[in-house]
Amino acid sequence: MSKNLEFIQVTLKSWQLLNNPPLKRGVFGIIVVGVFLLSLGINFQAADAQRISPGDLWRQVYQQLPDLPRENQYVSKETGKVAENNTLVSRMIWYHSYLKGRAPNYRLDWKLTLADYLGANEVMYETTYPGKDNLQKNPFDGDRAAVARLNRRQRDALVQALVNVFSSKSQNTPATPNTSSPSQETTPPPRQVPKKGGAELLK
Repeated sequence: MSKNLEFIQVTLKSWQLLNNPPLKRGVFGIIVVGVFLLSLGINFQAADAQRISPGDLWRQVYQQLPDLPRENQYVSKETGKVAENNTLVSRMIWYHSYLKGRAPNYRLDWKLTLADYLGANEVMYETTYPGKDNLQKNPFDGDRAAVARLNRRQRDALVQALVNVFSSKSQNTPATPNTSSPSQETTPPPRQVPKKGGAELLK
């Protein structure tokens, strides 16, 4: 009997210790910190998944838009040969994703990047532009001039092609913008004017 009583006393003491307010706060604090650190780990993984290497993605953009200027005539510092794989789009992807940290799968973010190239948004710096360190001539001015030569429809098609490449919905959305003429658009039905005396019917 005394062993049972002793067991009950030990159990009650441990229960009292757990219900002690400072201990409750400590356990609760540890749980909160653990959940916070776990959520940080998940956020880091999501950010890493969103950072996609430009690799060969620029090729897919040029497959969708073969007339887009490549601007790949620059000579590599390392090899002394023309760096054909260092293109306008590959540098644009690098600038967009790594220098500016913008999401690669949203049209608005790509439009902001194009606005940077056109001098209408954030200031671009020649000293940090992609290609400065590995090409003999910095492609900064040439790339900005190439983007400035694009008309609005070409810029919209470029934005859509970039989104397509980085989006899982790339099969569903064409890169070429809708070019239907206004005469082909449907006109809304004419507005019907209420008949006189209609308000009398509501009484």
